[in-house]
Amino acid sequence: MSPDTVRTTPVELAIGGMTCASCATRVEKKLNRMDGVNATVNLATERAHVLVAEGVTTADLISTVEKTGYTAQVPQASHDDGDTDQERVLRPRLVLAAVLTVPVVAVSMVPALHFDGWGWLALALTLPVVTWAAWPFHRATGINARHGAATMDTLVSIGITAATLWSITILITGTGEPYLEIATVVTTFLLAGRLLEARARRHSGAALRSLLDLGARDVNLLRGGQEFRAKAEELSVGDLFVVRPGERIGTDGVVTEGSSDVDESMLTGEPVPVHVKPGSTVTGACVNGTGRIVVEATRVGADTTLARITRIVQEAQSGKARAQRLADRVSSVFVPAVIVLSLLSLVLWLAITGDVQRAGIAAVSVLIIACPCALGLAIPTALLVGTGRGAQLGILIRGPQTLEDAQHVDVIVLDKTGTLTEGRMSLADITMTDGFERDEVLRLAAAVEHAGEHPLGRAVVAAVDGPLPTVSEFSSTRGLGVEGVVEGRHVRVGRPSWGPNLPEQLTQAVTSAHGRTAIVAWIDEQPAAVLTIADTIKPGARQAITELRALGLTPMLATGDNASTARAVASSVGIAPDDVFAGLMPEEKVAVVERLQTAGRRVAMVGDGVNDAAALATARLGLALGTGTDAAMEAGDITLVRGEMESVPQAIRLSRATSRIVRQNLGWAFGYNVAAIPLAAFGLLNPMIAGLAMALSSVAVVTNSLRLRRFQG
Repeated sequence: MSPDTVRTTPVELAIGGMTCASCATRVEKKLNRMDGVNATVNLATERAHVLVAEGVTTADLISTVEKTGYTAQVPQASHDDGDTDQERVLRPRLVLAAVLTVPVVAVSMVPALHFDGWGWLALALTLPVVTWAAWPFHRATGINARHGAATMDTLVSIGITAATLWSITILITGTGEPYLEIATVVTTFLLAGRLLEARARRHSGAALRSLLDLGARDVNLLRGGQEFRAKAEELSVGDLFVVRPGERIGTDGVVTEGSSDVDESMLTGEPVPVHVKPGSTVTGACVNGTGRIVVEATRVGADTTLARITRIVQEAQSGKARAQRLADRVSSVFVPAVIVLSLLSLVLWLAITGDVQRAGIAAVSVLIIACPCALGLAIPTALLVGTGRGAQLGILIRGPQTLEDAQHVDVIVLDKTGTLTEGRMSLADITMTDGFERDEVLRLAAAVEHAGEHPLGRAVVAAVDGPLPTVSEFSSTRGLGVEGVVEGRHVRVGRPSWGPNLPEQLTQAVTSAHGRTAIVAWIDEQPAAVLTIADTIKPGARQAITELRALGLTPMLATGDNASTARAVASSVGIAPDDVFAGLMPEEKVAVVERLQTAGRRVAMVGDGVNDAAALATARLGLALGTGTDAAMEAGDITLVRGEMESVPQAIRLSRATSRIVRQNLGWAFGYNVAAIPLAAFGLLNPMIAGLAMALSSVAVVTNSLRLRRFQG
């Protein structure tokens, strides 16, 4: 049953008892055999992300997981950054194993300590280690055996048991020296590796836990003019609440009273506070800075920005990349193959040399060294840390496939308004004629424009600080401009063709506007100035284009604006004229993307508006600016919360860094097994060294992934 053809509901389960990729693969297969279920199980997060059709309950899912030999429950919101259950179980076992292993190794490997009966003393010290301390391996092996399966724990349990029984046989028969130190050292190394791995995996999920911990717990509700304390989850849309300096904002809303500077760094990664006043939007969980504000709630619960960010990160971390699915398939057949190889090593050594001791060492070494755990952790831990770090930087990555796509794009198509430009008009330049003062002309022109409603007029008004004089006899001529009397002087502002002929100086200013809009101010019927209005280029846009080129991408501009304006903006930011597509309707933007992809280009699209949503969805990689519309953000593969162009190359670099870590991890995991198993089979690897190497391989993979926590972009 496909989730694309049946209405499905997402369910998240916390899976307990998984120790390697084979475990995760088994749980995933069992869940997917249920009718109406599509599941993805992630070893690194110990979570199952399940899409269920109508009629399938959470209890059904939990029952299926438990029948497979593992535990499952609906995850509870937790803000505890302490030890996990696995760490609490492993730590005392590791302590006991380490304490008893030291004397076992000493008495076994130092000839001066070989007193009569030393082997039996070593056995007495060994038994608690190979039974109670190693119980997690034996327990998992038993559960898996009942379900006809084998995992990494099976290899470890068989190896430890074989070494112990072999040594007991030697002690009873008196045919040689026991190798009990192998069983104890291997157990200690593997417990230590498992504990370090659990701790590293906990750290790798720290970014998501920090997101969950950001939300405000309580708010100061304002009803009937009275304040009272309430839980944040009790807020409803339309409620008013008070936020004092230093408090977290309870939920998304609009400021209705007061002003302040709000720290939005948790959302944008940008440390500079944002000034808010009545009418400003604020985001839940951001920290109020200097003033008291009253906020009207506009989004609550699962609809808030923080909840949506957390949901996107969780979904990204629960997904699987193509390479991960290949690794999982390898792991599922790896364990049985290793058991066969171990038995084959034992038989061949006995047949060729007749040396029981060397045959046993080779067989045990193969079992212990061939751990698929590093292979299972290679990809999900890198994705876990990479997507979590992205969330901290304001880069929301929707899934592992996005990371794979991002590293391969070679063309990046950019929208203009709201992406490269601020999306609002501003005064770019003023050219004066002799006899007029700049500030005076601007003040008079702004006074007349203030009485109108045109966006170009608002740009002129915004350029003046302080109060404006009043206007009388105001009139507006559609398509031409506005005029009125200000302080006894007749002021007209509008198209260059509206008034008397312009002197050469102003005519030249009009013709050289280069895609900007030029309007003229006349004072008492005399042309006084040309005011050039432009949509402001975003700070950092040109630098971002330079960085994208350095990353090997070709930037292109696709806009609905006219060709003259588009070319002017492209020239300002460093996009070649031949790479500009202007005058496009939304469907024509899609056609541009499709045409490029048909030509073999791997296209990324950056946009922020409803008119960009279709192109974002069509491109191989869609990057939506978080300051844009919900439609654009839903269509994008990556949402850039800050809404700044600097985030675009940063997102590409993060994707490439994560993919590079994945390749390194896979190279280590595969290379480790390819090199180590033959050495073990040929008797060139002591089981103790094999145990240490196997434990360190998993730790190395997770530690390598944790380097992404320091990514700055």
